[in-house]
Amino acid sequence: MAAETERRMQIDPRMLELLVCPLTKSVLVYDRERNELVSKSARLAYPVHGGIPILLPSEARQIEE
Repeated sequence: MAAETERRMQIDPRMLELLVCPLTKSVLVYDRERNELVSKSARLAYPVHGGIPILLPSEARQIEE
């Protein structure tokens, strides 16, 4: 149930405007379905837990597109 609630939480759009990838300083795109912030230039997806982005490269998922 807690994971379900966490998935429904959304990131604040104002905060999203200020956040950038810590590695490339590029724009992050919010993937609502996966609850991640995606850096296309770094090919990383940073998790969001409880509405708080975890912008640590060691916590990010590698994107294979």
